[in-house]
Amino acid sequence: MSEIFFKELRIPEPDYNLEVGSGLHGKQTGEILARLEQVLLKEQPDRVLVYGDTNSTLAGALAAAKLHIPAAHVEAGLRSFDRTMPEEINRVVADHLSDLLLCPTPHAVHNLASEGIRAGVHLVGDVMVDALYFNRDLSIQQSRILDRLSLSDRKYLVITIHRPANTDDRKNMESIIGALEEADKPVVFPLHPRTRKYLKDYGLLNQLPSNIRITEPLGYLDMLRLMSRAEKILTDSGGVQKEAYLLKVPCITLRQNTEWVETIEDGWNILVGADREKIIRAIDRFSPYQEQHEVFGTGGASARIREILGHVW
Repeated sequence: MSEIFFKELRIPEPDYNLEVGSGLHGKQTGEILARLEQVLLKEQPDRVLVYGDTNSTLAGALAAAKLHIPAAHVEAGLRSFDRTMPEEINRVVADHLSDLLLCPTPHAVHNLASEGIRAGVHLVGDVMVDALYFNRDLSIQQSRILDRLSLSDRKYLVITIHRPANTDDRKNMESIIGALEEADKPVVFPLHPRTRKYLKDYGLLNQLPSNIRITEPLGYLDMLRLMSRAEKILTDSGGVQKEAYLLKVPCITLRQNTEWVETIEDGWNILVGADREKIIRAIDRFSPYQEQHEVFGTGGASARIREILGHVW
C-alpha cells in the first residue's frame, strides 16, 4: 500500500527497505529491530528520528537505545490509556527511550509530565497539519474520486476500519455494518486488506447493504478529497480522526477511547464503539456544537522540529 504514497506525494524512494511484512506483533517488531540494527551499525548515524506509534516506531527507538544513539520521537506524549492497544505500548516505550520528545498538543506534554518525563520535551504542533495543508489544494486539482463514484457534496459518509478490536470480532463487524445499512445515503468504504479478509471469512463481504460502496485502498490525494467533502466520517483510525478534524468534518469514532482527546473536547468527534444504536444516532444527530480552536496548531510544526534538532543536537 505504501507505493502509491511515494508516487503521489513525490517522496524519494528509501535507501533501505527492511522488507518486513505483516505478522504477529512480537515477530514483526523483532524482525524490524534485527534488520534496522544492521543498518544503524553500517551507517553509524548521529541521531535516530522515529515517528508515531507503529511497531517500526518501537523497533527504531529500541535499536537506537541498544546502540546508544540519541533518539527523537515525533508525535510524543499521546495516550489512549488502553494497554490492550498495541499502539499504546509502542508509544509509551518509545517515549521513555527517547531523548527528545516532540509533542503535537499541550495534552501530550501533560501526559509525559505525569509519567515523570520533563527533560527534552518540546511542544511543536502537529506535522499532519503541515502535510494536509500542503496537499489539500493538490487533491482538489488532481483527484477525480467524487466523479468516479458519482458522489454529491456533503451527501455521503466515509468509513475506515482496520483495528483488530473491530476486524477480529464478528459481532462488532455485524453491528457496524447493520448500523450503516440504516443510513439513507451512500457510505464509501475503502477496504483495508485486513478488513477485507475478515469480512470474507465472516461471509459478510458479498452480503453488504446496497448503500455501502466498497473501494480498494485509496491514495492520499483521493482519500483527502473524499473525506473533505463527506457529510461525516466514521473510523477506528487515530490519523483519520485527526484528518477529519482538520478538514472540519464531523467524526464518529468506532472505539471506546482515543489518543486524540482534543477532538472530543472540541466537540468535533464522538466515541460510539461498535454499538449499533449509538452509531445510528451519531449518523443521524451528531453535529459539532462549537467552532474549532486549532488544537493541533496552525502549521509550521516541521520547521520547528528542524530548528530544535539543529539547536539541541
